[in-house]
Amino acid sequence: MKSEDTVDVVLIGGGIMSATLGSLLSRLQPEWSIRLYERLGRVAQESSNPWNNAGTGHAALCELNYMPESANGSLSPAKAVSINEQFQVSRQYWAHLVESGALDDPRSFINSTPHMTFVRGRSNVDYLKRRVAALEGQPLFDGLRYTEDLDTIAEWAPLLAKKRNPKAKIAATRIDSGTDVDYGALTVQLLQDIESRGAEIRTDHQVIGLKRLKDGTWRIKVRNLVGGTPEVVRARFVFVGAGGGALALLQQSGIREIRGYGGFPISGQFLKTTNPKIVAQHQAKVYGKAAVGAPPMSVPHLDTRVVDGEASLLFGPYAGFTPKFLKTSTWFDLPFSIRLHNLIPMLQVGLRNFDLVKYLVGELMASREKKLDALREFMPTAKSADWELITAGQRVQVMKKDPEKGGILQFGTEVISGADGSIAGLLGASPGASTAVPIMLEVLGTCFPDRIGEWEPAIREMIPSYGSTLSDDPEAAAESLARTAATLKLTA
Repeated sequence: MKSEDTVDVVLIGGGIMSATLGSLLSRLQPEWSIRLYERLGRVAQESSNPWNNAGTGHAALCELNYMPESANGSLSPAKAVSINEQFQVSRQYWAHLVESGALDDPRSFINSTPHMTFVRGRSNVDYLKRRVAALEGQPLFDGLRYTEDLDTIAEWAPLLAKKRNPKAKIAATRIDSGTDVDYGALTVQLLQDIESRGAEIRTDHQVIGLKRLKDGTWRIKVRNLVGGTPEVVRARFVFVGAGGGALALLQQSGIREIRGYGGFPISGQFLKTTNPKIVAQHQAKVYGKAAVGAPPMSVPHLDTRVVDGEASLLFGPYAGFTPKFLKTSTWFDLPFSIRLHNLIPMLQVGLRNFDLVKYLVGELMASREKKLDALREFMPTAKSADWELITAGQRVQVMKKDPEKGGILQFGTEVISGADGSIAGLLGASPGASTAVPIMLEVLGTCFPDRIGEWEPAIREMIPSYGSTLSDDPEAAAESLARTAATLKLTA
C-alpha cells in the first residue's frame, strides 16, 4: 500500500458538480491542494455525459413542471424564476471562464437553441395561457411568445405541424434565449483547467472507505482499478459528487445528516435520429406536459442536441426501472442502500406514490410502437426507420423523512453536509447540471462559513449578480443576458 498523504480537498466523482467545485476552489484558494477520484476510465461518463442527460440548460423557459398548478388552480412563477436565476449564475461563471481563457470556444459546450412548450387539449391550452400571463413582466423571461395558430407553430418548429389536424386544440410558446449545453464537454474542460492549476485527476480510482478521524480530517481508502493497488489519503475537506453513488458513500461516512435518506432509481431511454433531412427541420427544444404520475424528469420533449459539433434530435425520455444507482454500477445498489433509519420513509413513499409505480409499470411494458406513438403526438410524420432507441443515464430521486407524512419523494437536488462542514455531498437529479454553480456556491457557504466573507469580492468579480436578484432589476437582467450572450457567442 502506498504511504498515506494529506491533501486539502478530495473530490469524489468526475462529473459536472465536482468539476465546478474544483474550478471555484482553485480560484478562491489557489494554494490548496485538490485531488479528484473517478472510478471510470474517463471523466463525465455518467450523468454529465451528453447522451445521459437532456442538456437543456434548465432555465425554466420551457419546463412546465417548474410551474405546477396549486390545489386551487393558481400558478406561481416563483420556482421557475428561481431556477432561471440559478442558471444565470452558471451562465455568468462560464462567461468569466471563457473571458479568462480557462474554457475553449464556447460553441464547444453551449449553443443557442430556442426553448418551446407544446400542449394539446383544452385544459392544457388553458394552463399554458395562464402560465404565460403569470410570467409576464419577469425580465428573465422577456421575449416569451404564445400562439394557438398552427401556421405560426409551423414556422417555429415545422415537425410539430406537419400533417396535424388543423382543428386540434393546441398551443405553444417560444423564447429565443434558450440554450443547448453539452455538460460532458464542459466537465472535461473544467477539469483540464484545474489540472493545469495543480489539481490531480485520478481516473480508474474507486473510493471504498470514508472515516472521520479525531483530528477532524477524513481518512479515505481508494483502490486503483488498474492493478488493484490500494492507497490511503487524508483530506481536510471531502465533496461527494458521485451522482447515484453519493448515497452509499455518505452513508458510509457515518454523518448523522444522512440518516433517513434513501434513493429511488429511475432509468430512461430516448429515441434518436441523425437523419439530416429531419434534423434540419427542427431547431428547438420542445417540452410537453408530464403524464399523470410521471416524475418531473420524464416530461416528454423533442430536442435539438449538438454533441461534438454534430446536430441530432432526441425524443423522450421513456422511464424505466433498474435497482442500479449508476449506469455502470451493480444491481445491488438499491437493496444495499436500505438501512433501519430509512426503511420507514422509503415504505411510506412507496405507499403514497401509487401513480408513479403505475406509470413506471406502464413504461416498462410499452412496445417500440407505443413509444413511437408518443413521439407522433409531437411529430405526426415520425417513421420508425429514422429513429433508434438509446439508453440514457440513471437518476436517483431522493426519499427522506417527513414529520407529517413519514417519508416523501423529493424532486430536485439536495446538498447534504456534515455538522462541522468537513464533508458535503449532493443527492437528487433535475435541474442538476444547469444549476451546478449556485449549488456549489451553497456548498462553499455552508462548509466554509469562516472564509466565504473574504471570498465574496472574488466571487462577485466572476459572477456579477452574486448576492442580488436579477429578476428584481430589469436593467441588470438585460445587461447580464446581453453580456453573457456576447461572450458565449449566443444569439440571445
